[in-house]
Amino acid sequence: MSRFLPVGQGYMGFHRLAIMGLDETGMQPFSMGDDYVICNGELYGFRPLRERYAKVYDLKSQSDCEILLPLYYEYGLDMFQTMDAEFALVLYDSKKKQWIAARDPIGIRPLYYGQLADGSMAFASEPQNLLGLCKVIMPFPPGTYWADGEFHRYADPAHVDQFTMADEETVCRSLHDLLVEGVKKRLDSDAPLGFLLSGGLDSSLVCAIAQQQLDKPIRTFSIGMDVDAIDLKYARQVADYIKSDHTEVIISKEDVIDSLPTVVKLLGTWDITTIRASVGMYLVCKWIHEHTNVRVLLTGEISDELFGYKYTDFAPSPAEFQKEAQKRIRELHVYDVLRADRCISVNSMEARVPFGDLAFARYAMSIDPSLKMNRHNMGKYLIRKAFEEDKILPESILWRQKAAFSDAVGHSMVDDIKEYAETLYTDEEFRKLAEQYSYRRPFTKESLLYRQLFERCYPDQARMIPDYWMPNKTWPGCDVDDPSARVLSNYGASGV
Repeated sequence: MSRFLPVGQGYMGFHRLAIMGLDETGMQPFSMGDDYVICNGELYGFRPLRERYAKVYDLKSQSDCEILLPLYYEYGLDMFQTMDAEFALVLYDSKKKQWIAARDPIGIRPLYYGQLADGSMAFASEPQNLLGLCKVIMPFPPGTYWADGEFHRYADPAHVDQFTMADEETVCRSLHDLLVEGVKKRLDSDAPLGFLLSGGLDSSLVCAIAQQQLDKPIRTFSIGMDVDAIDLKYARQVADYIKSDHTEVIISKEDVIDSLPTVVKLLGTWDITTIRASVGMYLVCKWIHEHTNVRVLLTGEISDELFGYKYTDFAPSPAEFQKEAQKRIRELHVYDVLRADRCISVNSMEARVPFGDLAFARYAMSIDPSLKMNRHNMGKYLIRKAFEEDKILPESILWRQKAAFSDAVGHSMVDDIKEYAETLYTDEEFRKLAEQYSYRRPFTKESLLYRQLFERCYPDQARMIPDYWMPNKTWPGCDVDDPSARVLSNYGASGV
């Protein structure tokens, strides 16, 4: 369902995926008088607020996003600091003849912007919608609103004024309660729910917590290669333990190679890690869309940025660990969060990310980083310890070493892509073609393949992505030439 209409001196267009308030009264843009708003978002805990605003304002739907104009009337531009939400929105204030755009603090929902030839601004959820209109297209910065022709930062979840100097037991208890609440609030949906389950710690915890909260088996989905589906066995262990309604989706080398042009186009990136990890996610979401009525998917993203990757085991100090976590949180919107949203949304579903809950993320960032470093020969020790007593997961899953999703779909998947890229270019062709790019030059044949696919869809827009996602090469043990955790000396048996 789509709508496009003139508003003020501009236009608003919206294509709806109905999640809250499923009938046609929930169609956007929402209006009150000559004021309008469109929003791709989810406002958590909106129902009591809607009930209160319905006594004052003429609300016509059960959609969460309809309360945005009342919020604006009540709080003005301070409204964004009051919202517990994932959102990207554009609002028109007819009295001030002012356009406002804003994005949630982490950037979980996509938003792009560019300038038209006449100097006016354009905003869109997908960069391809701005091609031909704007010379330069950039991601809208998270935690920011645009008004009066300027960007204003209203929130930075990565910033910490002072650490929470609590002991390990207190920290674990707080993490436990905040994550449970983060999952619980994301179960509110008028459309059917599903869960991506890789068999790793993060997605397994989300699924196990959700199953505790609901009175019927949740629907879980896993994906694996047809030759070495490493994580399928772990996902199956979790599904059996929590008694979910579980589905395994099997893909082949041909599925992977054939999907690459589509994946690059839907992502709007040339980054190696993001594309590798998106192939499996896109294909499993495509299957879910084609074979089920699920319209909301919960995932395990954002835990790594908060608690550490395999490479952060090499962090030389707590200060460096914290600095790296801040960098990763601030860049999430062009890497993991971009992947999750686009792979799910392009298949007409909504992504929900409990580890990205603002209260949880802010608390996790405030923990003394010396507690988050790998002091127990076990990554993400705190979040594991936090759920040890609940017994909601098998011990073998709760204390399993981390494996990278892009590899754990099957080591052969990445190897297949690399082998395919090798067939496309001779060494001399690779050298000459790579030299054509002055910005973030491709450094492997695989990265050249991705860059060429990207340029076909988004010519001269490579600066939408700041850099290749790679481990911190300044740290000992991290000066590697591939982003996969498999090349690190501490990968061990985590992927078998």
